[in-house]
Amino acid sequence: MINFRYHVVSLTAVFLALAIGLVVGTAALNGPAADALGEQVDALRKANMQLREQVTGLTDQANREEQYVNEAAPVMLDGKLANRRILLVVLPSGVNHMEGIANKLTIAGAKLAGTVTFQDKFFASEESNPLLDLASRSQPASVPNSALPVNSYGAETSSALLATVLLDRTLAITPTDVTEVLTAYNKAGYLNVEGSVTNGAEAVVFVSGAPPTDRQAGGKTVAQATTLVQFDKVSVAVVAGVLGGDGNLVGQVRDDAALAKSISTVDNSSTAQGQVATALAVWEQLSANRVGHYGVGPKSSSQVPQDKK
Repeated sequence: MINFRYHVVSLTAVFLALAIGLVVGTAALNGPAADALGEQVDALRKANMQLREQVTGLTDQANREEQYVNEAAPVMLDGKLANRRILLVVLPSGVNHMEGIANKLTIAGAKLAGTVTFQDKFFASEESNPLLDLASRSQPASVPNSALPVNSYGAETSSALLATVLLDRTLAITPTDVTEVLTAYNKAGYLNVEGSVTNGAEAVVFVSGAPPTDRQAGGKTVAQATTLVQFDKVSVAVVAGVLGGDGNLVGQVRDDAALAKSISTVDNSSTAQGQVATALAVWEQLSANRVGHYGVGPKSSSQVPQDKK
């Protein structure tokens, strides 16, 4: 039978073993093992410092490259878009780099025909019928029914109406017509207007960013592409976007054989390099009727258009 003395002896043995282990372990750590561990820590510390220095250096290099492009932009863009009337259409995710693109277009000599920024609401599926009704109510007499699609898709019909009043150069659309249509959509919460927006622009730059990610993302990306197509039907269109994400507008254009032949794209327009490429892509379409895809992502032919004169 196991008695109390046996338990005492057993427990004493266990604690004695633990004590011996601690003593031996401490002695070992104070010897060669501790030295080796210290050397490893020092090596990791040095490697970490080197990586930090590399990151700092790369960040500085990228900033200097941006600075170089900004300083060289007047030379690269000099007079390319002199007196050309360009409209900016901004999607909700493109607001952050809109100013940089407008700056490069201005440096190239373009006359901005205003900026129209779509709100996320415009692309929501539940707004289809309200958009159809608004298009019907705000359609001016100068826009014939034949200029608008006959369907029940509100985003498409409204996009066609907006593209027509802003870009069409064949119809007798007045500044009053433009103002009334834009005001109607602004009051309904579908878009905002910056600057003095005038009609008859020669080209439109669609400024986009990352695609929607909410539960309606699929429908919204389709609606955004539909809006782009309606503007492209009326005038020259260039997409100034970024890489990444399902439904990315640049990717949608590049993956569609028909759209890729009609609409130019730039996939790094959040950078100075991409903003210069955007201005050059507009110039290329207007001056040479050439469509191209530029940037650093898949299906881009080069970083900037090449002068093939």
